[in-house]
Amino acid sequence: MTFPLEPTAAEAQAAIAEEFAFFPDWAERYQYLIDLGRKLPPMPDADKVDANRLHGCQSMVWITASGDAQRLDFQAASDSAIVSGLIHLALRVYSGRGAQEIVDTDPDYIAAIGLARHLSPTRSNGLAALLQFIRERARAALD
Repeated sequence: MTFPLEPTAAEAQAAIAEEFAFFPDWAERYQYLIDLGRKLPPMPDADKVDANRLHGCQSMVWITASGDAQRLDFQAASDSAIVSGLIHLALRVYSGRGAQEIVDTDPDYIAAIGLARHLSPTRSNGLAALLQFIRERARAALD
């Protein structure tokens, strides 16, 4: 699987909201998150080093960025199944997009699917750190 799956970040967010609407309760939504995490492209072990570690997460998370203002690609991995699913959603919205689109796109999918209300504080902090990393790399590419 390679990102992006949808032509724009807005379309990715709409698709995520539609998919999560199919599941009537959070037990099923968590299972779907875990299933999404299993679909993350594998990250080479050589990239799972402290320099690529995302701090602010309780779980181990590694992330790398490549590209330029025209297209930024992110690769990430976690040792947590649910966090891997959260990574999948973030990469689906932001990876493979231009830096300006990344900067201009607020992560509305989080509220749209009710994620903010159902994540532990440590997972919420980790998701915030992931989104901050992505947006900082996009801003740096624009400079």
